[in-house]
Amino acid sequence: MQTGDSTRVLTDADKSKYVELGYLSLDSFLSEEWLRLLQATAQEFVELSRTVTGSGKLFDVEPNHTADEPRIRRLNSPVDNHAVFEEFALAGPAAQLAIELLGSPVRFHHSKLNFKWADGGEEVKWHQDIQFWPHTDFTPLTIGIYLDDVSQEMGPMGVLPGSHNGPLHDLYATDGSWAGALNDQVVKTLDMDKVKWLQGSAGSATIHNCCLIHGSMPNTGNRTRPLLLQTYSAEGSYPISGIGANGVTGAKSGTIIGGSPRQTLEIGGRAMHGAPDWSRQGAPTIFGSQQKETK
Repeated sequence: MQTGDSTRVLTDADKSKYVELGYLSLDSFLSEEWLRLLQATAQEFVELSRTVTGSGKLFDVEPNHTADEPRIRRLNSPVDNHAVFEEFALAGPAAQLAIELLGSPVRFHHSKLNFKWADGGEEVKWHQDIQFWPHTDFTPLTIGIYLDDVSQEMGPMGVLPGSHNGPLHDLYATDGSWAGALNDQVVKTLDMDKVKWLQGSAGSATIHNCCLIHGSMPNTGNRTRPLLLQTYSAEGSYPISGIGANGVTGAKSGTIIGGSPRQTLEIGGRAMHGAPDWSRQGAPTIFGSQQKETK
């Protein structure tokens, strides 16, 4: 597949802004060729959604979704479901943007395509991402691409600048159930006058740190707001298994981009060189490993 490059490289000012504020908004980031390719691929899944009657492994749909009037909330793991999305996230502009911010190499975590359908597509309440899929550090970031022009009435992403340096909030409801959002009492303490609504033209990119407070309002416009999202971390940042969504992120999760895995990490200021990743082929016993070393 031959595609044009993105149209913007990050400046030192961009990188400094990201560190300070926890987000970036890059208008008209994609080349026209990449944008059209992603739009066409997304439309393929809209057509495919007409064959489903409810949410499942591939789609999360609104309750009133029908074949005649599809209303998709999310396409799950697009990277694992189409070669175009895979190339974009693992080798294309999104991957290169992650490398620019995090250094090379980076570790891919997951992807999703949130549609936020026209005429009432649901809000995303204020939250932070890291509680959904904890890592061994706070380098994870998410790169979003608007696949259509997004104005205020369409529910653009809203971010609270600098909140990535603040507390990590509890996203459980008062009854102890998982809510996936800040509770109302915490929201009342936030300075919402500082929220930045990231409107943009088709092909624009949003970037936000995993600790940044963000959300979006319902889409009251007459056009759908598809936002393609992909999450990366520094190579030495590892998702913690057994908590949140880390075990259900897709087959490509953990892919190293721009280099080879070094199996190095730092915990509590102490560095280590960990064993190879045996998750796919099975781990050897300590006896076999040690005996092989002495041969």
